[in-house]
Amino acid sequence: MKLFVLILNRFFWFFPTVLGLMIITFGISHVIPADPVAFLAGDNATNEQIEALRHQLGLDQPLHTQLTNYIFRLFQGDFGVSLYTLRPISDDLSSRLPATLELTLVSVLVSAMIGIPLGVFSAVHRNSALDHFLRIFTVSGLAMASFWFAILLQLLFAMEWNLTPLQGRVESWGPDVVTGFFLIDSIIAWDAEMLWDTVSHMFLPVATLAYPAMATIVRFTRAGVLNAMNSNYVLYEQSMGFPRSVIIWKYVLRNALIGTITQIGLIFGVLIANAVVVEAVFDWPGLGYYAVQSILQSDYNAIMGFTFVVGVIFIIVNLLVDISHGFIDPRESR
Repeated sequence: MKLFVLILNRFFWFFPTVLGLMIITFGISHVIPADPVAFLAGDNATNEQIEALRHQLGLDQPLHTQLTNYIFRLFQGDFGVSLYTLRPISDDLSSRLPATLELTLVSVLVSAMIGIPLGVFSAVHRNSALDHFLRIFTVSGLAMASFWFAILLQLLFAMEWNLTPLQGRVESWGPDVVTGFFLIDSIIAWDAEMLWDTVSHMFLPVATLAYPAMATIVRFTRAGVLNAMNSNYVLYEQSMGFPRSVIIWKYVLRNALIGTITQIGLIFGVLIANAVVVEAVFDWPGLGYYAVQSILQSDYNAIMGFTFVVGVIFIIVNLLVDISHGFIDPRESR
């Protein structure tokens, strides 16, 4: 019952948070120094033509009227029309969203599968050579710029050693779209060649995104395990003669992962933000690449749509993280 109340409480705050996100994205779009109407009209447009286009787009109305119209359109799923592609922004975003989500989800999965065990080993072997090495390794991951690391991986693996593709999502047209996730669609089509093509193209961008995420997970897992190992219940279980491996992997890790799971939720949002740079470097046809093109073209409608969609994804992920706390630690639902 308490867990159900926790879920309802989190959902109650979902809509006010989304409304605040709408207001923030609207405000950001109106502090952009470039004039999107003048860009759309072209260099040869007269002032009268620019003002007529501004009136047609509703950008000559008071800000509060524009904000109200913007909120109502978003609730109807209408993001407007892109000034660059001249297509509905909702279509542009929905066609590119699976590529970004697949890249981000795989990066989070890889970073968690590697980072959590390394964090546990680092804590168990505290102050050992392995622990010191992992500290240097994780600090390097947090300090390294994503775009520099991405270019470095391209130079080494794609251009120097010719082990992976340089850029893109696949060499050909890709599998028949069922989910939009090429890994899943390749498995559904039972196409091993397409699956390998997808994995090989994902290797470098996933490595770029997963490295700093893994570094964060290692550090938080290590801190959580060390804190849990000093708890009274661990001392009791040790005195009862439980094997050390059982204590660590069954009891300690469950309590230590609470902080790590919170960080994974935050990392997911950070990775989507970093995807703007990574997708541009690797020519990955996702939301990040679309956002870069929109910024270069001063397409403020598309920029607002991208910001809003990413914000909603981040809110949903953190909502799921809060709910997962109630399952992992029942005290969270009190």
